Amino acid sequence: MAAESSKSYIALTLNTLAFTVCFAAWMLNGVLVTYIVDNGIFQWDAAQMGVLIGIPVLTGSIMRLPIGLLTDKLGGRPVYTILLLCSALPMYLLSTANSYTEHMICSLGFGLTGAAFAVGIAFTSVWFAREHQGTALGIFGAGNAGAAITTLFAPTILRSLTNGGENLDNWRQLPVMYAVALVITAVVFFLFTTNRRPATQRTIIEMLDPLKHMRVWRFGLYYFLVFGGFVALAQWLVPYYVNVYTMSIVTAGLLATIFSLPSGLIRAFGGYLSDKIGARSVMYWVLGITAACCLLLFFPRMEIQSPGSGIMARKAGTVTEVTATEIRVDAETYPLTPPVQRMIADDELHLLPIIDTWHETRVQVGDQVAKRQLLAQGLTHIFFQSNVWVFTMLVFIIGIAMGIGKAAVYKYIPDYFPHEVGVVGGMVGVIGGLGGFVCPIIFGYLLKALGLWTTTWMFLFLVTVVCLVWMQLTIQRMRKTALPQPTIDFEGTPTDSSAPRSVVTHVS
Repeated sequence: MAAESSKSYIALTLNTLAFTVCFAAWMLNGVLVTYIVDNGIFQWDAAQMGVLIGIPVLTGSIMRLPIGLLTDKLGGRPVYTILLLCSALPMYLLSTANSYTEHMICSLGFGLTGAAFAVGIAFTSVWFAREHQGTALGIFGAGNAGAAITTLFAPTILRSLTNGGENLDNWRQLPVMYAVALVITAVVFFLFTTNRRPATQRTIIEMLDPLKHMRVWRFGLYYFLVFGGFVALAQWLVPYYVNVYTMSIVTAGLLATIFSLPSGLIRAFGGYLSDKIGARSVMYWVLGITAACCLLLFFPRMEIQSPGSGIMARKAGTVTEVTATEIRVDAETYPLTPPVQRMIADDELHLLPIIDTWHETRVQVGDQVAKRQLLAQGLTHIFFQSNVWVFTMLVFIIGIAMGIGKAAVYKYIPDYFPHEVGVVGGMVGVIGGLGGFVCPIIFGYLLKALGLWTTTWMFLFLVTVVCLVWMQLTIQRMRKTALPQPTIDFEGTPTDSSAPRSVVTHVS
């Protein structure tokens, strides 16, 4: 990337810094709402929590397309500065919220920080040559690590502000601190960046023309998973750990950071990898790994007792003896498995389910039994620990895959739409951001309906499989189109070799 000027690197650095601050602010509700509900400040159920966690993401998602268009028209410097200042006001007003409705309205307002992504994508692209855009956009995208800043530090700050919960109303100081950070970032960005716009200026209709291509919507679905899923999990994992593993919000925030921090930082590597081996190859690995890990996370911590294999009389007779280990019917002996009393300590590590089976007698000495009558009922007890460290490891792998996948998706855009990065990146960002809004709500309603926290992973698995299937079908269709026409048709008639043939030079 030596060909770029020092202004390019300054723009990239401040772009990344501003995006990090914006992303930290965007993810605030994941920690704040959990803290408020966990401490009984407001009584909101799981579905309401899901809505509040997702509301800022809705604003940021919807605004990405118009903000991306504005950036292409006006340049990133004025748009980014105004966006940061406009987001700071509702963030400050959040400190005065006293009801669910007020919290929702303020969250809609500061959710504008999520649109910073569209500004940064367009503003970064105009400073770097096409062959370096994957790496540059990957570095910029590392600003996703702002989610880790919030999940890591916000719980500790809340505990300090409230003096360990003695003065709970001091939670209101946290939004004020975030508002100040947004204002400072706006001033720094305006003072030290140089504005630049795309060389070719077009009408709004011309800029929106790429949206008619199905490819844009396919990229959007990929981003719905890798970015929307990341945004949703960055916030949802905090209440997940609190409820499933009965952890404090501080510990939950720390473990959630194991997901969000590496996922944000590795995005730069994902951009480099996409430049080297291609975005399509990277996406195959990303989707495959994500699907596998989500599948392993299907099963919740559980204890199940179910009917098992019983013992039936092989012939009629009289029960002459019943002990803990056998039943005797006349001359026939039927061995029994005695009940199992297993005590499992919380600190024991069990990766696989523990399955115990035993029998409980259903007859007494002197009973007359018929052929095939049940002598002893079988019982099966299954215990699955869903160990928190195994869970965290799998979530960490999903975070890494999503971080690389985010960069891979945005490597596609300047390759296929070099002059429409702002609008296409904005549209893909809208779809991805909507994933961040919709997913927590879906998680909340699935939890409320089925009572299983692991429905989160079932839903993400389904989305991942849809992405894989769509990508594979598209690749197969494009490869089929690229094959040369046969010289003899199926009925043995020679074909016209002079007829034009379809050629595909690049498969996405």
